[in-house]
Amino acid sequence: MTASSTSFEPVGAGDGPAVQLPLFPLRSVLFPGGLLPLKIFEARYLDLITRCLREKSGFGVVALREGSEAGPGRGPTLFERVGVTAELLEVDSPQSGILMVRSRGAARFRVASYRQEADGLWMAEAHALPADPVLPPAPERQPVVAALRQAIEALAAQDAHPFLKPFAFDDAGWVANRWCELLPIPMAAKQRLMELADPSARLSLVDDYLRGRGVLDSGD
Repeated sequence: MTASSTSFEPVGAGDGPAVQLPLFPLRSVLFPGGLLPLKIFEARYLDLITRCLREKSGFGVVALREGSEAGPGRGPTLFERVGVTAELLEVDSPQSGILMVRSRGAARFRVASYRQEADGLWMAEAHALPADPVLPPAPERQPVVAALRQAIEALAAQDAHPFLKPFAFDDAGWVANRWCELLPIPMAAKQRLMELADPSARLSLVDDYLRGRGVLDSGD
């Protein structure tokens, strides 16, 4: 089986038209609105970032279930079929052959089919999925909102800034996504949370997790 001819069965489409999307499989889950810093040194991804800069385009990030982020690795490469597009924010080249990239999670997409090019880059036929509706957190979720504010302030005091501004504490989906990025939960659980179409349900699950571990008072 040659790399350029590898293809897989479709798993269903999203709501948007099909587009050809280069993929960046990572052992992490990107959420819409999330900050993604990357250190790029592989030729296939250096070429990808150069192309994205030239065409003012982005790429798709999918969570890697099996296989290696860098190099061909051994065995199959398996990744999730729902991912998030990444928009370039900053690209710096501290030395020859290395790019330091900051990007922002944008829209979710579903992979209908994918293939690997001769240079090792994965390409997908992808369909856009609906964005989260902007909904205010329910009154009973205000403690989880306040806890996120406190977490951000505590991180800033340590000169850690994992989230992009502007902050959107009045958006249930934004609050849930930022908590999902912080929580020490398995990648598969983060993937399922990212895929949830209802941002209020996502925030409710985060709330349950925090209360179950004593981060929030169950009486709040």
